[in-house]
Amino acid sequence: MAWYHNFFHGLPQEAWKAAQTEEQTQFDLELLVDTLEFGPGDQLLDIFCGYGRHALPLARMGAHITGIDISPEYVTEIQSLAKAEKLPITTVADDFLTIPASKLGNGNTFDAAYCLGNSFSFFSQADMLTFLTRIANLLKPGGRFLAHSEMIAESVLPDYQARNWLPIETADGESILFMVENDYVPLEGRIDSHLTYVKGGIVQTRLAQHYVYTLAQLRHLFTEAGLQIIDCYGTVTGDPFALGDEAVWILAEK
Repeated sequence: MAWYHNFFHGLPQEAWKAAQTEEQTQFDLELLVDTLEFGPGDQLLDIFCGYGRHALPLARMGAHITGIDISPEYVTEIQSLAKAEKLPITTVADDFLTIPASKLGNGNTFDAAYCLGNSFSFFSQADMLTFLTRIANLLKPGGRFLAHSEMIAESVLPDYQARNWLPIETADGESILFMVENDYVPLEGRIDSHLTYVKGGIVQTRLAQHYVYTLAQLRHLFTEAGLQIIDCYGTVTGDPFALGDEAVWILAEK
């Protein structure tokens, strides 16, 4: 079983939600609207939809959203809000890598897809190809896909940090202390992150694993999956990617 099946609950879940700012989410939404070329009534696939910070506002704009996430808690939260507002959102609690494709569509279902929030780096090379191929098969011809990652080689390796910590303010006014110790496994091209979360005397630990690819490696995988990369941004406002940028946004088309 992959590490992420048992990761997203408790303090890590709370910390992730608290760390996302309204400003960042608004920038994300503007980039999605500017790049994916969708309109009201179009079908969008939100991969690792989380608690719906993109799916909910996009549905309010008129898009029809299918969101999939490994966390039943997040999916239940989106379903409740979507029902209350009568929004066109369908949610699935499952692993996108292994879920039967028929549960998401019958092929050529979606006008566009996106995977934001740094979840794009969860997969080894074989699984990444499966992941991208699934997306390509679900997109209509000409459909676009936007992926975000902070873990590509050009971003993470020039400023590799073995240890880091920071406090995260939560909605209840308390802080979660988040600490990370990273081990880079060069023969696997992977960073194993040993994470510790502390809040009010509660301590929870997790292991996260992120695979590190160069953009050139990703381009080959995208191409093999049937997706053509058409742009790479180094900021959420759409500046061209450059070595050392903190993240990349990859725009591809079927």
